[in-house]
Amino acid sequence: MKKHVCVICGYVYDPEVGDPDSGIPAGTEFTDIPADWICPDCGAPVTSFEEE
Repeated sequence: MKKHVCVICGYVYDPEVGDPDSGIPAGTEFTDIPADWICPDCGAPVTSFEEE
């Protein structure tokens, strides 16, 4: 499971944690996140993330 970082604010999406506040459960790979998900810190689109 690879982490991805938001190039706008530096938020790190960790698949082992997910984003439960946005309905993304722990264990969800970044590639399985819905296209309309946004960075929980800055609101950037999923396309603003790069593999860490």
